[in-house]
Amino acid sequence: MASVAELQNKLTLLMGQLSLEQLQVLTDCATYLADQESEAATQEMLSIPGLLERVRQLEATPHATARNWRSLRSDV
Repeated sequence: MASVAELQNKLTLLMGQLSLEQLQVLTDCATYLADQESEAATQEMLSIPGLLERVRQLEATPHATARNWRSLRSDV
């Protein structure tokens, strides 16, 4: 199986050989695939019981105890 870098290099080389119309088709296909990947990740997260409710609770909670991360870690 090819590595990510190898596939990216091959795709870059192939893109140089495509017409404008073919590049548009390739862009549309890549967009579709990226959207599918994102949707799958979203569905996976939504399948976690109680996750959405917990996020809503956290968003509604005052952040009076929140601290600036720079005051907690100076080495990042």
